[in-house]
Amino acid sequence: MNYKGNQHLKWEDRLSLERMLKIKTPKPKIAEALGVCLKTVYNEIARGMCEQLTSELEPVSRYCADVAERKYQEHLRAKGPDIKLGKDFAFAEYIEEQIIEKKRSPGAALAQIAIDGMEFDTHICETTLYNWIYRGDIFLNVTAEHLLYKGDHRKPEDRDRQKRARPAKGDTIEERPQEVADRETFGNWEMDSIIGCKGSKAALVVLTERLTRYPVIFRVPDHTMESVVRGLDRIERRMGAGFRQVFRSITVDNGSEFQDCAGMERSKRARKPRTKIYYCHPYSAYERGSNENMNRIIRRFFPKGTSFDEVTAAEVAEVEEWLANYPRRILGWATPQMLFERYIT
Repeated sequence: MNYKGNQHLKWEDRLSLERMLKIKTPKPKIAEALGVCLKTVYNEIARGMCEQLTSELEPVSRYCADVAERKYQEHLRAKGPDIKLGKDFAFAEYIEEQIIEKKRSPGAALAQIAIDGMEFDTHICETTLYNWIYRGDIFLNVTAEHLLYKGDHRKPEDRDRQKRARPAKGDTIEERPQEVADRETFGNWEMDSIIGCKGSKAALVVLTERLTRYPVIFRVPDHTMESVVRGLDRIERRMGAGFRQVFRSITVDNGSEFQDCAGMERSKRARKPRTKIYYCHPYSAYERGSNENMNRIIRRFFPKGTSFDEVTAAEVAEVEEWLANYPRRILGWATPQMLFERYIT
């Protein structure tokens, strides 16, 4: 075997290692494929071990290329700066355009390079790009303020509040088929609403397909269950019989706007079931994780304090299109639009 001279793994090597571990490739085979000694493989795995959650929310320890790369970069920073951007101004301008103007995350900005077929002298991983942004002296315009996620501050769970919550009007999330919970099948959605500022009657209703993360957003004149049902009726009129294949189930919370379970499930055209509604536990937003993440991104366009009375349907459609064409890490940097079209054609 011809070992690599310095025995240091690159970002691409770490991604390869992560893929090989997922398919249970033997460690000696991994070492051979990467061109390193077996000890390097074991050291690298130890560096990148982190705790993740399965679809059943059970903790499991796995190797993560991002974690390993971050620790490696931290080690390099401790040794002193070694910035390799140089005079690659085209790369810097491209990244700034993607993050500032197109509101992409650093990871999505790097993924867009391949999607656009661009070539630059600079080749870095997502962790390095984050580090450069946080340094504050690499890019001329991009700062940490342009990043979507700057740390979570979640409120502790209120058990007493859960007990006081209204009972579900239909089947609960426990009765949802396992393939829906595991995101194995297409056509299962999460639905939530975003309200406007105090005094604003209009709201947004946001649907997110769980497998592809494809968004459907519509504006309602008020935050009522009648308006939600009418919004679903409009979508069904546009789609016709195809509605049942695309919207097989919808998971909602116990909000007052989602209390007409029968109205949401029943087709106004055919007078028979058009979808299946499942209700989350009260005050358990994590059970609609895709929706919560989608709403957080939407708030970049419509910050808290926005009056949806003054937001037009065209503006909502523009945000919906942006979300549908946003490269997502969870999708292997494909876009929701790409995957959605595969299932409906």
